[in-house]
Amino acid sequence: MNKSFRKLVLVSAVVTSTLGMSVSTQAALPFFSDSKKEVPTLAPMLEEAMPAVVSIAVEGTQTSRQQVPEMFRYFFGGPSEQAQERPFRGLGSGVIIDADKGYIVTNAHVVANADEITVKLTDGREFTAKKLGADEQSDVALLKIESDDLTALPLADSDKARVGDFVVAIGNPFGLSQTVTSGIVSALGRSGLNIGGYEDFIQTDAAINRGNSGGALVNLHGELVGINTAIFGPNGGNVGIGFAIPANMMKSLVDQIAEFGEVRRGLLGILGSNVDQGLAEAMNSEVNKGAFVSEVQPDSAADKGGIKAGDIIIAVNDKELRSFAELRAKIASMGAGAEVELTVVRKGEKLTLDVILDDATQNEVVAEQIHPALQGATLINGEDADGNAGVLVSEIAEGSPALRIGLREEDVVLQVGRQRVTNVMEFRDAIENTKGVIAMNVRRGNASLYVVIRQ
Repeated sequence: MNKSFRKLVLVSAVVTSTLGMSVSTQAALPFFSDSKKEVPTLAPMLEEAMPAVVSIAVEGTQTSRQQVPEMFRYFFGGPSEQAQERPFRGLGSGVIIDADKGYIVTNAHVVANADEITVKLTDGREFTAKKLGADEQSDVALLKIESDDLTALPLADSDKARVGDFVVAIGNPFGLSQTVTSGIVSALGRSGLNIGGYEDFIQTDAAINRGNSGGALVNLHGELVGINTAIFGPNGGNVGIGFAIPANMMKSLVDQIAEFGEVRRGLLGILGSNVDQGLAEAMNSEVNKGAFVSEVQPDSAADKGGIKAGDIIIAVNDKELRSFAELRAKIASMGAGAEVELTVVRKGEKLTLDVILDDATQNEVVAEQIHPALQGATLINGEDADGNAGVLVSEIAEGSPALRIGLREEDVVLQVGRQRVTNVMEFRDAIENTKGVIAMNVRRGNASLYVVIRQ
């Protein structure tokens, strides 16, 4: 009872006493109802769903690098930068998706660099979790705990989600366990947010805050629609714009992690852009959304499947496509060798093409296939001197464009712009999605430098 309410009750009691009225305070203030009507509530659904959402605590060490001032290097020698390891702790959320196997899905950033992962259930039990694998580009990680008595969330078909659907977010914001917020699906197919390498987010206005990462976005049937991942707002606070990884995309990725210990992405082998009104008019097409194919790489899955430059891809497996970024995310979440049905519009005619995806994690690539300025370089998946995964320049030709822009044999590319790249496939995607000047962070021995491609 708040202060103003107590004051109202006290004043009423004094007035009745002063006037000598025999009406009791309780009768004068009928604040309590004896109604036995059932109140609309989400409680029954949440009572079943909440035990499947867990709290995740991590401990580990992070390596930070600091540039050594040139004056000190000149007088005392040594490397151009120093590495320092610092311990850290973090909190997040996770969702049990397979009770028999003890599988828990969360965000990759929640368990990144973790040496120890502790999972706490709603009943108070705690387990040390094993990380089966993670995919930084899609921000998905799969954990496993050993227990015979777990509750898992059933998965919804996230492709059937619609703007306006009611959803509930369950997680552990700011370390507050088992917090529930509600809202609606605000938008679908959100991309271009620079949150991750592959973006096809569900947007919601259900309140999501720090610590909700890896938690559940469920529909009113208690089915998992998505994994809460990020927010858009000042100072890390909720302003009603949150993003979740669709359940279908998550399921495809964790199935690969469970089987292979990693994501083996599919590769279509096209370059392209979003379809907008201007492009539709230029192509004399009535289609104003989808993925426009500007180039088909020779001998790629797309080439073998019959896709041609100028095609507009409007559906994947009979599911409508909104943009090139959505196509990219869907294809990347499918495994190598997956059979995909693509619906395309070619010169006003709708066609259905069956494509078998290539393996995007191929080890060796002639760099010219990625960008003309890289001609003469051969790229493979590799590591730098500290064991950080990246793209290794295994060979480089004398007098080649790649040599002229500053690349050297044994260089390891770790970053394109602000995007971390750990393999050739991620490097290719980062280059394709960078407009204007491309700045590559390169590790050369113990030195860190930038190699720039000017478009």
